[in-house]
Amino acid sequence: MSVKILLLDDSSIAVWWATRSECVSAFARLLREASLSSTDEKNAREVLETLAKSWVEIRPTEPVRRTAERLLAVHALRATDAFQLAAALHWCQTETREMSFISFDTRLREAAYKEGFTVLPAEVL
Repeated sequence: MSVKILLLDDSSIAVWWATRSECVSAFARLLREASLSSTDEKNAREVLETLAKSWVEIRPTEPVRRTAERLLAVHALRATDAFQLAAALHWCQTETREMSFISFDTRLREAAYKEGFTVLPAEVL
């Protein structure tokens, strides 16, 4: 299942405050590694900008930081991934039942699953 299909099912998106910068970083890395053409990188940035206009951004706050630090203590996560998951937990007010979490990172997917989210896509490329 592609992310496009997931967006058609539910267009509401909540993301961590640094998500846009993390995406730009990934695009630049893929461009440097020649895994992404300059045209594809430009297109990816345009899609990102379109999505950013409609998503809800979870800003850095003390409660989000405390949640991220708890997640770091109980899951094998990097700090940036802990903030992603903490933001999701705050967005849904820790009521993860029937909530979806989209990620392609194995460790983040596992932690989100353990926190009670339905992790999508079901199959990772």
